[in-house]
Amino acid sequence: NGIINGFVWGPVMLLLLVGTGILLTIRAGFPQILKLGTIMKNTVGTLFGPDAHKKDEAGISPYQAVATALASTVGTGNITGVATAIVAGGPGAVFWMWLTALIGSSTAFIEATLAQIHKQKDPLYGGFRGGPAYYIHSFFAKGKRYSLIAILFALSGLLCWCGVSQVISNSVSSAFKNAFQIPPIVSTIILVSLAAVIVLRKNATVKVLDIMVPVMACFYFLIAVFVILKNFSLLPSVFQRIFSEAFGIRQIAAGGFGAALMNGVKRGLFSNEAGSGSAPCAAAAADVDHPAKAGLFQAFGVIIDTIILCSCTAMIILLAPENLLRGLEGMELLQTAMHYHFGNIGVIFTAITLWLFSFSTFIGILYYARSNVAYLFGNNWLSQTVYKFIALFMLFIGGLATYTFVWDLGDIGIALMTIFNMIALLPMGRQSVQSLNDYLKRK
Repeated sequence: NGIINGFVWGPVMLLLLVGTGILLTIRAGFPQILKLGTIMKNTVGTLFGPDAHKKDEAGISPYQAVATALASTVGTGNITGVATAIVAGGPGAVFWMWLTALIGSSTAFIEATLAQIHKQKDPLYGGFRGGPAYYIHSFFAKGKRYSLIAILFALSGLLCWCGVSQVISNSVSSAFKNAFQIPPIVSTIILVSLAAVIVLRKNATVKVLDIMVPVMACFYFLIAVFVILKNFSLLPSVFQRIFSEAFGIRQIAAGGFGAALMNGVKRGLFSNEAGSGSAPCAAAAADVDHPAKAGLFQAFGVIIDTIILCSCTAMIILLAPENLLRGLEGMELLQTAMHYHFGNIGVIFTAITLWLFSFSTFIGILYYARSNVAYLFGNNWLSQTVYKFIALFMLFIGGLATYTFVWDLGDIGIALMTIFNMIALLPMGRQSVQSLNDYLKRK
């Protein structure tokens, strides 16, 4: 498993992810910089207006699409993933997470817009469905029942989301054991039971995420802001560590540069999922008056996820004494940092926050899985229900599994998804750019 993980996350993967992101950014005209005002106006500026929550009877609103996408990204990637990146790659990995997000926001726009352009009616859940499997099929196998690349993407997605399910319960059980001395089996059973109540109901997922995501994201952000203000005098040294260890001669000579680069990119992608093809599965279901609008919402979601929320976790960790955290990893690392900032209440807060983030992540990724299961097995409730039970089972065993293995499984799945998705994004990206230009003309 480690050999496969090392191969798919090698230099070729780095070149594909970053290279394609840069190419799409140039092709789209640097929208995350030059059109930032447009993105903010048509996302944040409309969140409290009627259009952001407008949807047909069976569809979901643009806001709900972003909430669903954020639900699956604002979770273990933002908390445990950032801690893992810092342990494996040092503070320099944070910079590469930022850069991945900046480039990735263009990629997120391209893939979400494509998902809207090539979406289909969903006869099972109502509304629409789509995602990379569908636009890949449209490009490579139009008129045929299946496309090999689309099949490989869908299978990789289902593998990835099973791996993520394990990461979720593994992180939760570890956090609750540290905070409350609750045995992993107990916290895992409670998590699986509550998740089953929601995911086994037809359309309960979006309604739950609609409420959970903004509340928990805002609360976590405020906690991080408090930590930053409390330790404001230390900020210059923290940023100095981030930038120096991202490019430092010492890191290059010691081989640490590669570790910072790869872990930053890896965890950045695992956090915001830009380019992996996950978020377009939700974007396709959004009821919008123009495909580009869904793309702008998803680009904004990447900025929220990584530039803001991942930075929150990074600051909480890096503003704690380095010698206090040495030798720790994962949830233990973050909880120790929170204990330093807030005492025992910090450990408890981290456990509860992670539980909420992880819970939303799980029900979010099962929303993603719907369209991929349907592409592979057709319009039937049996295949949908079977995959849900498989994911619930993986959620259960993940609470008792080893930490490294569960991350590797998710890493392999998301890397394969990214590879197959990028194969389509390169030739199809112009469709999204044309859609953006048309949208801007109308505005």
